[in-house]
Amino acid sequence: MASLSLCMIVKNEQEVLKRCLESISPACDEIIIVDTGSTDKTKEIAKEFTTKVYDFAWNDDFSAARNFSFSKATSDFIIWLDADDVLTTKNLNKLIKLKETLTTSTDVVMLKYSIAFDHNNKPTFTYFRERILNRTKNFKFQDPVHEVITPSGNIVFEDIEIEHRKVKSTNLKRNLKIYEKLIKAKTILTPRQQFYYSRELYYNFKYKKAIANFNKFLKMENSFVENRIEACLMLSKCHFELGDYSNALNVLFKSFAYDTPRAEICCEIGYIMRILKLYSRAIFWYKQALKIKPNFKSGAFIQQECYGFIPNLELCVCYYYLSDYNKAYFYNQKAKKYNPNHVSVLNNERFLKPLITQNLK
Repeated sequence: MASLSLCMIVKNEQEVLKRCLESISPACDEIIIVDTGSTDKTKEIAKEFTTKVYDFAWNDDFSAARNFSFSKATSDFIIWLDADDVLTTKNLNKLIKLKETLTTSTDVVMLKYSIAFDHNNKPTFTYFRERILNRTKNFKFQDPVHEVITPSGNIVFEDIEIEHRKVKSTNLKRNLKIYEKLIKAKTILTPRQQFYYSRELYYNFKYKKAIANFNKFLKMENSFVENRIEACLMLSKCHFELGDYSNALNVLFKSFAYDTPRAEICCEIGYIMRILKLYSRAIFWYKQALKIKPNFKSGAFIQQECYGFIPNLELCVCYYYLSDYNKAYFYNQKAKKYNPNHVSVLNNERFLKPLITQNLK
């Protein structure tokens, strides 16, 4: 059986660290915790699970801290998590079983990462990440923020899901400040860094500056196609927030030059069409979204609700405004299959039933 080192970097995570470690420690042969400056009980909690707790002077570089944690590992493979990540019992058992079959011929194991959930705890935002690494291959994280390891060698995908369960809000300015520090130091951003810097501008409501930087990214060569498509989606959102619906639509259509349409893009087009009261056109695009299957192995950020729930719910709304109450009810019931207790689904059902009865008389 392959051995597994858990490597984590933490800071002031006393609310979630024990939950994380309890959920994964049965699968680990070694736990390494690198603390970057906690002032709460994080280190004390870590020491309940391992003696390998190290200090690292924070230098605005997540990759440096993670690579330091990797340098302390001694097992065959390394798995890394954030403190607010957790494994269900089902996924823990899958991980333990994986260790029984894992061989040194494997270089990278990609695992599902779910970061958003509906009120039924079903994941709504999932993508694969390079989560388990062959220690002897000396993989290194790159980029000071939104750090990443570029997978190479023998890469396998496993149906094991890590859930990101935050209990406190993210400091929106933290990542942006790191990028601004790089830019002030005259650092030339790579395409990936340019993409994530643009995203941070959007998250900080700096829409005009985000537009300029997303456009700069889209002109850069050798960038990841999924980042290009995502950039079009977020660039559209920037234009939308500024009330520029024409450019919001144009940039979404531009994404089709990079690859076949994604349901996320089709849903966004449909949404803008609905806002503009172009209901028949909105219907066309929501129906296109329903024809598309998500490709979880593409490296894209998958918004799962765009592949079923959202298009059906929006089709209900569009058909209602066209006074086709039968079709509105039909699509609401289809949406209900994805999320039976959603408040909008239940409200629509109550509202539409008497209209259908009246319409059929």
